Amino acid sequence: MSLPSTRVDAFNVDLANELTRNGRRSGLTFAPEGGSERIRKVINKMVTEEDLIRTVTTAYANGWRQVKLYFMCGLPTETDEDVLQIAEVAKRVIEAGREASGMKDIRCTVSIGGFVPKPHTPFQWAAQLDHEATDARLHKLRDAIRADRRYGKSIGFRYHDGKPGIIEGLLSRGDRRVGAVIEQVWRQGARFDGWSEHFSYQAWADAAHEALRDVPVDLNWYTIRERGEDEVLPWDHLDSGLDKEWLWQDWQESISGAEVEDCRWTPCYDCGVCDQMGTSIQIGPTGQRLLPVTVVDPTPVLATEASS
Repeated sequence: MSLPSTRVDAFNVDLANELTRNGRRSGLTFAPEGGSERIRKVINKMVTEEDLIRTVTTAYANGWRQVKLYFMCGLPTETDEDVLQIAEVAKRVIEAGREASGMKDIRCTVSIGGFVPKPHTPFQWAAQLDHEATDARLHKLRDAIRADRRYGKSIGFRYHDGKPGIIEGLLSRGDRRVGAVIEQVWRQGARFDGWSEHFSYQAWADAAHEALRDVPVDLNWYTIRERGEDEVLPWDHLDSGLDKEWLWQDWQESISGAEVEDCRWTPCYDCGVCDQMGTSIQIGPTGQRLLPVTVVDPTPVLATEASS
């Protein structure tokens, strides 16, 4: 059995051992997401490096031999130093694993995904890192890992180039004009672009150039450009429950590195969801607040009613 990505601060080694008791252990996956503590504060991932080392030490001490760490490249305010810190974290993981297990044949695989800003999040205003800069940072990280003679061979490194992320960014934050780009690239023969062997960045770039030639926007305008507070966003007419003003405030706090506690354990932040969506946060029998669960309409919708 392969376990899914596990929260660093919620890892239960007894549960992990029980789930894999009768099968081959493929490894454990944790997602610090940011290489440095500074960048983790930007994305409000309140997990310290010591938290991670303590967790992987427990795993290695209990017989696990392989750990996978998932990070993102291109996070807002990110620098080369933030990304290179990933190599230092991986080295500490190997060192802690060797000490805890008493063995040298342990592995740590670093997996990197490109960050793509999404609508209805505090990062919807952020500029996306262009694919050249993404690739350059990842190459520096790869070289830093390989150059270490003591730990380099024990650290695996997996990443995707930055070009697919740019197209994902186009589709994520595009407006109605992007529909013409999709049609154009389809007419040019694009199919199954989620598979790397079928994906062609140049085909998408050419389609965007052709479809957008008569309007004052281009591929970069949709992706690597930072948005302003007063800009009307293509999805503003869609109500996710979150107030746009609150999202902007959260975006400013993210840039400054301010940590925001989970609202289940703190006073309400007045983000707009609870009042607008009818969410009611209940107190559980343990005294802890439970995840909000809201039934919008308890009446089941029949297929005949939906079709009519």
